[in-house]
Amino acid sequence: MPVFERTSRYPYPRSTVFAWHTRPGAFARLSPPGMVTALKLHTDGINVGSEAELLISHPLVAGLLPDIPRPGARKGAPIGVRWLVRHVELVPNERFVDEQVRGPFKSWRHEHHFADGPGGSTIITDRVIWELPVTLPGRLDQALVEMQLDGLFAFRERQLRDDLDLHTRLAASPRRVVVAGASGLIGTQLCALLTSGGHHVTRLVRTSAKGKPDAARWDPAAHKLDPRILEGADAVVNLSGHSIGGRFTRGHKGKVLTSRLDATATLAGAAAEAKVPTLVQASAIGYYGPRRPNELLTEDSAPGDGFLAATVRAWEAAAQPAADAGVRVALLRTGIVLSEGGGALAPQVPLFSLGVGGRLAAPDAWFSWVGLDDVARAYVHTILTDVVEGPTNLVGPRPVTHQEFATTLGRVLHRPAVVPTPAIGPKLVLGAEGYDEMIDTDQRVSAAKLGESGFWFAQGTLAEALRHALMR
Repeated sequence: MPVFERTSRYPYPRSTVFAWHTRPGAFARLSPPGMVTALKLHTDGINVGSEAELLISHPLVAGLLPDIPRPGARKGAPIGVRWLVRHVELVPNERFVDEQVRGPFKSWRHEHHFADGPGGSTIITDRVIWELPVTLPGRLDQALVEMQLDGLFAFRERQLRDDLDLHTRLAASPRRVVVAGASGLIGTQLCALLTSGGHHVTRLVRTSAKGKPDAARWDPAAHKLDPRILEGADAVVNLSGHSIGGRFTRGHKGKVLTSRLDATATLAGAAAEAKVPTLVQASAIGYYGPRRPNELLTEDSAPGDGFLAATVRAWEAAAQPAADAGVRVALLRTGIVLSEGGGALAPQVPLFSLGVGGRLAAPDAWFSWVGLDDVARAYVHTILTDVVEGPTNLVGPRPVTHQEFATTLGRVLHRPAVVPTPAIGPKLVLGAEGYDEMIDTDQRVSAAKLGESGFWFAQGTLAEALRHALMR
C-alpha cells in the first residue's frame, strides 16, 4: 500500500505541541474550509474510540454544481463524500492514530508521531498509509492522492505554527468568551482558535441548547438574552447577521439591516447589564462606501454613501449603549475575507480553475483583502490584549488593485487571468445595486491602527493568503 510521509518542525516543547492537539478546536483549525465539513465532531477528543463523521469535498466541484437538497446532508453543506474515522491508538506526548471506518478509501491509517527536536523544539511526523478501491494506470491514483496530501499537510503545518505563535505571544490565562454567530465562516474558526488555545467558548444559538454544554439560547429578533448568560464572561463577540451575499431586493436588504441591529442591540444591552469588560463587534469596510478612488481610508475617514455604508453606520451605532456603560467596544471593520470555504473567493476559484477567470472591476481600482485565519487571529488579539478599541480596520497590510488580485490568483492556480469577467454574471446574481456595492468597488483601506496595536499578520501578502487558502 502507498505510504505518504511528511515531517514538520515547531519551535515549542513537545508537551505544548501535543497538548494543543488534544483540545477542542484543534481538528477544525487543521481542516481547510471548503474541503472538510464536520458533520459530527470527535466524540471524545483524540482518545481511543473517539469518532468523527466528515464530509470531504472539493471546492471546484462544489462551486460548479448547484446547491440542491440531498438526503441526509446538512442544509448548506457542500457536495461531497461522507467519511467516518476513529481514533485507535494514543500514547500521550508520543503519538496518536486514526483509521477510516467507512469512506472513500479501501483503507486509511493516519499516524501522528511527536519527537523532541533541537533546542527544545518538536518534530511531528505524519505518516498516512492508504489504498484506493480502484487502481488507475501508471500510478495516476497515487500521484493524485499525494498531490492533495501535499497541499493539505502544507496547510496544516502553516496553520499550527502560526496558531502556536499567536498563543505563545499572547500568553493569556484562560478566558471565557461568549460568541454570537459562532457557526459562520469566521465564527467557526474563531471558536476553534480560542478553544485550541485553552479558552472556554459559549456559543449563542437560536435553537434549543439542551444537551449542548457549550451553548446558550437567545432570540435576537425578540431582543431576548438572559444577562446571566454573560455573567463572568471576559468578552462577548458579535458576528451575528444575515449574509450580505444575495440579490439586493428590498426583502434581502431588510434582513441584512434588521438582523444586525437586533443582534447588536440585544448583546450591547446585555453586556452593559452584566458588566462584561469587552464587546468585540463585527463591522465592515462597507462603511466607506463602494468607491473612494485616490484615498487611503483610515478609521478617521468620512463614511461613504449607499446601502451598505448606511447599514454599517447604524450597525456600529447600535453598540453604543455598551460603550456608554464602560464596556470596551472594538468595531472590527473587516475587508474582503479570503477563504475557499465561502465569501468572495469561493465562486471565483472554479472560473479560474477552468481558465476563464479574470478581474471583476476596473484594473486600477483598489481591493482590500484579508485572509480568513488572520481575521480569526485578529479577533483573538482584540479579545486578549485589551488594546484595540473603537473602529479598527481589519484588512491585510498590503491592498492590491483588482488587476493585481486577478493576476496573483491566476498565478497561484497556474491559470491565465487575462480576460475580465463580464459584469452580467455578478449582476444576475446580486442585481444592479448589489453589483455596484459589492463588486464594482475601489477601496484602499489602511491596516495601520491594527498593526500599531501589536497584531502580526501571518499572511502579509496576497500571494501568501491565497496559497494558504487554496492549499498551495
